[in-house]
Amino acid sequence: MLIARLIADHADLDTRLDRLSAALAQAGLPLAMAGLLDSGDDVLQLSLPHGEKAVLTAAIVDHFGDCDLLVADHEIEVPRLFVSDMDSTMIGQECIDELADYAGIKDKVAEITERAMQGELDFQSALKERVGLLEGLGEGAIDDCLADRIRPVEGAAALVATLRNKGCRTVLVTGGFHHFADPVAEQLGFERVVGNRLAVSGGKLTGGLAGPISDASTKLATLEEEREKLGEGARVLATGDGANDIPMIQAADYGIAYRAKPKARDAANGRIASADLRVILKLLGIPRSEWLESVTR
Repeated sequence: MLIARLIADHADLDTRLDRLSAALAQAGLPLAMAGLLDSGDDVLQLSLPHGEKAVLTAAIVDHFGDCDLLVADHEIEVPRLFVSDMDSTMIGQECIDELADYAGIKDKVAEITERAMQGELDFQSALKERVGLLEGLGEGAIDDCLADRIRPVEGAAALVATLRNKGCRTVLVTGGFHHFADPVAEQLGFERVVGNRLAVSGGKLTGGLAGPISDASTKLATLEEEREKLGEGARVLATGDGANDIPMIQAADYGIAYRAKPKARDAANGRIASADLRVILKLLGIPRSEWLESVTR
């Protein structure tokens, strides 16, 4: 069984659905049911008795464009664990790029960041190179950067708050830095943070890291560790945008690529083109009346 949900407006919906159904039938994926969810008038659910998730996703994109969608091999339900990347996923910036601007080297660092997120560079080597370029930058630049540059993505707090209210464990795991991730997690309501630590001496960055590197393997290990605590059958949601998010996205029941780089998008069984992360709540079938805007502390 395959279940697909996508955000679809009503313009030419019947026509596009008929064309999609014909294309799926030709590909050997008969469409058993299609209808709008009761939880929202723009969430279209498709049910198929069998098929490949990648083939179904490609067909949906071909007929509905670059839409928000989620495909699963079971009835979609609210997850019990949510693990998310931070940079360009929960926040709209890459922290190291913004911090590098205070050292006057943003363009140089941003180029390395982009290549790493595209999967063109080894993440650990790229991280060490970028951090090394920040040697001598005053630690106070981090606070300035947080205050002036770092902003949550629209709907991020609502996504975390609503999932937590539904009994979902929330974890922020990043290849970025605790100097940024800890306050971001506090602001958004995440219960646990995993990330890298910038080494500081005499009030300045040393150009190194303190402790082990948090990378793709760390993200996957964190997901697996948290899932094991919940026991068999616990559904997991993971979100990210870059190549180092691929292992955890693939390991999750609902691996959603948020406005992602091509490799991450192609590895996911869900994708978000919209800016607002609340669309994930729609795809999970959570009625708008049950959304919260922030965690009640």
